[in-house]
Amino acid sequence: MYDTICPEDRHCRAGRQDAGRTRRARPTPIQPVRERGPRRIIDGMGRRLTDVSAPARLAATGEGLGQDELALAARNHGLPLEALRYDLTPPGLHYVLTHYDIPHVPDDAAWLLTLGGHVRRALTLPAAELRAFPAVTTRVTLECAGNGRALLSPRPVSQPWLLEAVGTAEWTGVPLRLLLAEAGVASDAVDVVFTGADHGVERGVEQDYERALPLDVATGEEPEVLVAYAMNGAPLPPQHGRPLRLVVPGWYGMAQVKWLRAITVVDQPFTGFQQSVAYRIRQESEEAGRPVTLVAPRALLIPPGFPDFMSRTRVVTPGPVRIEGRAWSGRAPVTSVEVSADGGVSRHPADLEPDHGHRWAWRRWTYTWFAEPGDHVLSVRAHDGAGNSQPLEQSWNRGGFANNLVQRVPVFCPDPGGTA
Repeated sequence: MYDTICPEDRHCRAGRQDAGRTRRARPTPIQPVRERGPRRIIDGMGRRLTDVSAPARLAATGEGLGQDELALAARNHGLPLEALRYDLTPPGLHYVLTHYDIPHVPDDAAWLLTLGGHVRRALTLPAAELRAFPAVTTRVTLECAGNGRALLSPRPVSQPWLLEAVGTAEWTGVPLRLLLAEAGVASDAVDVVFTGADHGVERGVEQDYERALPLDVATGEEPEVLVAYAMNGAPLPPQHGRPLRLVVPGWYGMAQVKWLRAITVVDQPFTGFQQSVAYRIRQESEEAGRPVTLVAPRALLIPPGFPDFMSRTRVVTPGPVRIEGRAWSGRAPVTSVEVSADGGVSRHPADLEPDHGHRWAWRRWTYTWFAEPGDHVLSVRAHDGAGNSQPLEQSWNRGGFANNLVQRVPVFCPDPGGTA
C-alpha cells in the first residue's frame, strides 16, 4: 500500500525520498515509497504521523489566525522595526525561524562536522578545528522567505510573518570553498547538501532539516558561502545555530542551515523535502513550481512618532519629520528608494547611503516629510540594479514566499489647534 502523506500536495512523495538522510551520496530517483513500519506509527492504536502533521492549506475567507499559527508566532520572533536603526542587529533582536526544536549543545568541543559523498577524501572536523582555517567575516542581511506571508489574501497557513523577519549581522567563519577544496570535489558533483541537527515532522514527513546548493554557488567566491561559528564577534547563540551554521549571502533564510553537522556532495540534484516540496513558488498545489533562491528587493521604514498600543497607528506632530529605514536586495545592489506620504499617489526619492563595502547588507536611507494635520499612509519602495522593483500589488503564491509588497504605515497627525 502506497503512502498518501499529503493529499493536497503530490510533491510530498519526492520530499520523502531524502527525508532523514545524512550522508548518502546518491539520492534515489523519485518514486512512490512504501510504508516504513513502526517508525511511522506513533502509538499502539495504529495512528500515523499524518494524523498529527497536516498538509499545506490556505486560510478560508474571513478565517483568523489559529492557535497553531499563534504558537509558531510565539516561538519565532521578528525584528522590532525600530531596531532598523542598528547597522548590526543585536542577536536578541535578529529575526528567528526554527522549523523544529533548537538542539541542545552542552559542549561545543564534542561537535563534529562531516564532509563526504562525492569527494576524494572524507573529512570529520571538530568545531574547534575549523578555526585553524583562514577566517572571513562578512556583513549579511538575512530575510525569511516567508516574510510578509500574513499580509496575503488568501493567507497561506504557516508562520504568520508581517514584515519583521529580517536582521543584519557580521558572520565569521570558514569559506565553504576551502573545505570542499580540502576534501577534493569529484568531477561528477552536482549539488552540495547541508544537514542540520534539528529534527521533526512536516506534512507527514519525518526529517532532519536539509537543504542543498548548486556546486557553483557552494564553491563560489562572490558571494562566498561561510560555515560560520561567530555572530557579531561572539560565538553563535543557540537560536542562531550554535556551534556551526551556513551563511549564504543574498539567499533567503531557508538556505542558511543552522546547527550544521554534515555536508554531502552528491552527483544528482537533491530532492529532499525542503528542496522539492517546501520553498517552491506555486500557484496550484499540483505544480512542480520554481525554487525560492535570491532575496527580492525590499525597503522598510522605521515607523515615525509614537504608536497606539493595539493598532500600531503612528502619531506625529505637524512639521518636518525625519523618516529613515533600510533597503536591500540579494539580486543586485539597491540603486534607489522612493517614499510616499499619500498612499502611493506621489513618490519622492530618498537619500540612499553608500554600502560602505558591505554589498550583502542593508543600506540606510533617509527622507524628510513635512507632516500636516490629518491621516496619512507612508510607504516606501526599493529598486535594484537588475531592474527589480517592489510590487505595488501583492504577488501571490501558495507558500507566501518572496512577497516583497511595499510597506504601508498609517500615520495620524493631530491638529494642535483642535479640541478633544
